[in-house]
Amino acid sequence: MSIASVETAQLVEVGGPPPVLLTVEEAARCLRIGRTTCFGLIRTGELESLTIGGLRRVPADAPAAYLARRRAEQRAA
Repeated sequence: MSIASVETAQLVEVGGPPPVLLTVEEAARCLRIGRTTCFGLIRTGELESLTIGGLRRVPADAPAAYLARRRAEQRAA
């Protein structure tokens, strides 16, 4: 089980379906970063997000994708 799926599992209500979208705060918690830093990653396009109505949401798989890209970048350096 990946880190992202462990964190996402903790966000799910008991017996409920896994979330498809996370709030920015939930995504920040998954990444163990602050809310402001998470918004910064969204603003620069490093972390995928979308707006639904007036709400900013992060796809549940986006934190894991961000980490995978960062790890690949660091290995290449």
